[in-house]
Amino acid sequence: MIYRTLWVKLFFSAIVGFLTFGSSAALASNSVTLYTPYTKISVPPGESVDYSIDVINNSKQLQNKEISVSGIPRSWSYALKSGGWSISQLAVLPGERKNLSLKVDVPYQVNKGSYRFKVMAGDSASLSLVITVSAKGTYETELTTDQPNMEGSSTSTFTFKATLKNRTADQQLYALMADATRGWNVNFKADYKQVTSVELPANTTKDISVEITAPAQIEAGTYQIPISANTNSTSAKLSLEVVITGTYNMELTTPTGLLSTEVTAGDEKRVELVVRNTGSSLLSDVKLTASAPSNWNVIFEPTKIDKLLPGKDEQVFATIKADKKAIPGDYVVNMQAGTPETTSKAAFRISVKTSMLWGWIGVLIIFVALGSVYRLFRKYGRR
Repeated sequence: MIYRTLWVKLFFSAIVGFLTFGSSAALASNSVTLYTPYTKISVPPGESVDYSIDVINNSKQLQNKEISVSGIPRSWSYALKSGGWSISQLAVLPGERKNLSLKVDVPYQVNKGSYRFKVMAGDSASLSLVITVSAKGTYETELTTDQPNMEGSSTSTFTFKATLKNRTADQQLYALMADATRGWNVNFKADYKQVTSVELPANTTKDISVEITAPAQIEAGTYQIPISANTNSTSAKLSLEVVITGTYNMELTTPTGLLSTEVTAGDEKRVELVVRNTGSSLLSDVKLTASAPSNWNVIFEPTKIDKLLPGKDEQVFATIKADKKAIPGDYVVNMQAGTPETTSKAAFRISVKTSMLWGWIGVLIIFVALGSVYRLFRKYGRR
């Protein structure tokens, strides 16, 4: 009976000891907890992920743990910091917590997919994290624009807005170049200054303005202007499209090119004019106007040309009526042919002469006077 009682006490003591040891082991294994709210993050290639991780001491003893990262890909880089220092071990007082930061740099050359790794606090705590790369990465330069084509006349300045992206891991000095045919003028601007090169740190972008002007005598059509940003190790190209609607030019002249005539005061003079389209675009609604001296009048026939094709002429007549009181001399009549796009002016020199009627009247008066004198001599000469 005594032995039985002794065996029972030993049995219960063993059970209590086992439970106490198991409880202590459990407490030891849960003495430290690692916590962050964002355990799965999706990013594109070349981005950096910053984690804020709390190290929590659940025990009643000081915990000094080795902090490490396992399972992260070899080509990736990371940094563990706390209090502004790079760390590999962290001590936490009982019932308190310390914060550490983990920065993971995703490289440009990476495949699309999910990448799993762990943050470890000794052997007692771990935190599983997942970074999902949303697209296949590249190690390259990009030159893009939202508006790759523009339209205008040959006298227009075409201004494109481009974006240069350095998607490499190094700082790059890019030479900006344009492969345009002779006569085209291409200028690059960055930060409101004209430049021939720009420097970009790794994983940065810069806005570039591209100003293009066409040759003076270019024909209407569509033209491609290739531009590029180049370094020794990387480059990017972009093709800009310029649509030239044509040039707007005209000439107002006469068939012989002579811009002078004569008219008698009070009379009319009909002058033949030529309106010539010397541009490469259609001219519409060409209106003819004139500026003449006071009391003069100029009438055009027709007063408007509806359409004038490139390289074609149109005949117009101008009837000029001089003031009947105009004194002899030279006068100027300014004529103009114009559209909203272009105009042409011609200055006509008009020589005014007196009417022949007054000349003949003067001659008649002289003859009458001579006849009167002759009669007086005959009548009174013998006396």
